Amino acid sequence: MELSPPPSGLEAEHAALFTTASLHFLHELISTFDDEVDQILGLRVSRKVHLDLSGDLPDFLESTAHIRTDPTWKVLPVPQRLRKRHVDIGDMAPCDTQRFIRALQSSAQGIQVDFDDGNCPTFYNQIKGIHNVIQAVNNQIPGVPDISQAPVLMLRPRALNMVEDNMMVEGKETPGPLFDFGLLMFHCGKKLFEHKSGPFFYLSKVESFMEARLWNKIFVWTQQKLGLPLGSIKATVLIENVLASFEMEEIVYELREHSAGLNCGIWDYSASFVNKFGHRQAFLLPDRSKYVNMEKRFLHSYMDLLVQTCHRRGALATGGMAAALLPQDMHADARTKVLANVTRLKLLEIAAGVDGFMVYDLNLLKPMQDLFQKHTDGDNQLHVLRDDVKVTPKDLLVMPSGGVTLHGLKYNIAVGVLFISAWLSGKGHFFYRGQVEDSATAEISRSQVWQWIRHQAHLEDDGSLVSRRLVTELTQELRRELRRSCSSARTEQTLDTAADMFLEVVLKRRFPEFITSYLSQDHTFLNAQRAGQEETRPQPAKL
Repeated sequence: MELSPPPSGLEAEHAALFTTASLHFLHELISTFDDEVDQILGLRVSRKVHLDLSGDLPDFLESTAHIRTDPTWKVLPVPQRLRKRHVDIGDMAPCDTQRFIRALQSSAQGIQVDFDDGNCPTFYNQIKGIHNVIQAVNNQIPGVPDISQAPVLMLRPRALNMVEDNMMVEGKETPGPLFDFGLLMFHCGKKLFEHKSGPFFYLSKVESFMEARLWNKIFVWTQQKLGLPLGSIKATVLIENVLASFEMEEIVYELREHSAGLNCGIWDYSASFVNKFGHRQAFLLPDRSKYVNMEKRFLHSYMDLLVQTCHRRGALATGGMAAALLPQDMHADARTKVLANVTRLKLLEIAAGVDGFMVYDLNLLKPMQDLFQKHTDGDNQLHVLRDDVKVTPKDLLVMPSGGVTLHGLKYNIAVGVLFISAWLSGKGHFFYRGQVEDSATAEISRSQVWQWIRHQAHLEDDGSLVSRRLVTELTQELRRELRRSCSSARTEQTLDTAADMFLEVVLKRRFPEFITSYLSQDHTFLNAQRAGQEETRPQPAKL
């Protein structure tokens, strides 16, 4: 095993995380499951190639029909602390110490402790974030409630497509999720279990029940190694991929001893349509700012099916995150409008039967908690079985009608460029036009621009073509506009690099599967994440 030395300023945290015992545990975990992670990623590629060559569309699996038609199986009941999570805080990158502390002190029922969508996985951020979680679990942060009383921590490691290049095991970079999960479990698992507050996880970007099966094996192995009872770990799977929506029941089944349910969200899920079918004209996704929302058939069908699937098996179903930022002025019209819009969208989720959802802005906690309590009865909505739901493959695959607008094109370009700029600066999210934007919104933004160029879409405004030339011109226009507010030459350089990289991504012949994978494997990111460290960096130490 080879481990990079600590980032400057985190020497003590590095030493606390990477003890002889934790490194031994990580080595065992990673060497045991590394090949299976590679196999899963290979299966994803194989499945995509099959869809491309055959022209087939996904369907509910015949081979697993017996699981779906068997009414007798249920998940193990979730622990008490998971039964009432009306409003969680989402996109909580724990390396942001002050925001993490405010979240722990808040009235939220849970916190999505995010090493994935809302986090930029520099070595500094991972070490700082994991160390902050350890301190919170061990009640070492002044002014924060005991872990048994604070909002429950829902730990979200990186998705399977991400790697940790600062640790090599048996000659290979470490899978990012195993690095995050292993350190969190080794340092926090027992303590969370003893305080009846975990260990609880989110699993990102799962595409099939085979991936859920792998995670279940990882959970069983980890519990045995750490002396925890079977079923101690509970996990909520984020259904962020269209292929996974056809296997939701099988995913819950594979994790039935460890399942905390499923979660639905709009933007990663919508982007997955471009990922899997974007080269097909029939799957041209219209302007998301105008035509894509949870009221559209393909999205409300997916949410209805998710709630029905979970509740018939005794599992919890949670909705997405409200990304809006609430204006501070209590009497401002803008505040009233934002609150009304968030309320309308969250009422749709409550009506669908979700057991909770997330907000980014802590100021939305109380109004959304009040909303949930006003329109529901009890800790959750597990009693809402949604027997009325009859979702077909067509319901899940039909694209909403609508076109492309200049506003939508400019908005997508801005989100894509600004996300890459934030990422190169070591941040996983940023604020733009009254909302928080993260890798999920960057994913749908760059996906749509790529697809509109690919299919030579026309703007509703004047009929002009969405072309390579137009996108390049609009990106350069945005670059000039943003440079006016740059505070330093370095900021300008980062912005210029981000604009160039955005164009590279959206003009590629082949669609890069994940923007985060693309960025994390690019030399500009690897250089940027080392910013602030000493210029002459020693070679990785062999352990």
